[in-house]
Amino acid sequence: MLDDFQSAFGRLDAARRLDGHEVVTFPDAVTGDALVERLHGFDAVVLLQQRTALPRDVVERLDTVRLVSQTGRNTGHLDLDALAGRGITVCAGGAGSAAATAELTWGLVLSALRHLPAEVSRLREGRWQGSVGTSVAGLTLGVYGLGRIGSRVAAVGRAFDMRVVCWGREGSQARAREAGYDVAPSREAFFAGADVLCVHLPLTQETRGIVTAADLALMKPGALFVNTSRAGLVESGALAAAVAAGRPGRAAVDVFDSEPVLDAADPLLALPGVTATPHLGYVTWDVLESLYGTAVEQVLAFAAGEPVNVVAPTRP
Repeated sequence: MLDDFQSAFGRLDAARRLDGHEVVTFPDAVTGDALVERLHGFDAVVLLQQRTALPRDVVERLDTVRLVSQTGRNTGHLDLDALAGRGITVCAGGAGSAAATAELTWGLVLSALRHLPAEVSRLREGRWQGSVGTSVAGLTLGVYGLGRIGSRVAAVGRAFDMRVVCWGREGSQARAREAGYDVAPSREAFFAGADVLCVHLPLTQETRGIVTAADLALMKPGALFVNTSRAGLVESGALAAAVAAGRPGRAAVDVFDSEPVLDAADPLLALPGVTATPHLGYVTWDVLESLYGTAVEQVLAFAAGEPVNVVAPTRP
């Protein structure tokens, strides 16, 4: 079990289903040579979401692994052709929770607008109030991508008496109109008009860098940009530069270009206008139980000679 940062797996019901198998969990992340060394001697490896990538240069040096059991169906971080070439089966199934990520999105929005991290620190240091917050009621909430997560975020915004404005592909715009939300007349108007703008898109070849520096420069100085999806949706380096320049004036993020971020080694963390968490969107007990439960099913099925959720290589 790789990247079990909270050492959570052993406390789940899913862990007990592997009684009789030797299970080793690792609470830290490694790459390259260290990853190859770590996986030596293991028959199966369980990957939690996209915390660890398996590129070709690693895969071609795996000498004992026969199964990669992936939590979730996203395999963009795996070199499927290289794995197939080594005779390694890849099984990927299950899904995270839209509710958990939507909840964290609103936790970040409210924490940023009410300056909660700073106020908690001040109180623990023996000081009293030091900031004035912003209420969300009456503000414009921009939701980029009205899918499973974006729809939940928009519904909460409506409950908070916000004006909800959406942008995205035709499907998102159609769902927005059906739900009674506004659709921005243009991309430029969407970014320029939002007081709080949340991005809820999957990271694909088409969406990588879809939010550009030019988009961010259109935002209000007092606006808040929120990303709990994937850092790669934003043009590399653009968000830190934009917040530093004051448009938008604030950001709240749960995702980074290179994870895990240790020793505050990301430029966003040096900016006072940024509220950040370490990719906690799906990290709740119920979600981990579901994700690991599927991964364990895949391990047991493979051990029984009847693998499930098998992913084919990209090239036949």
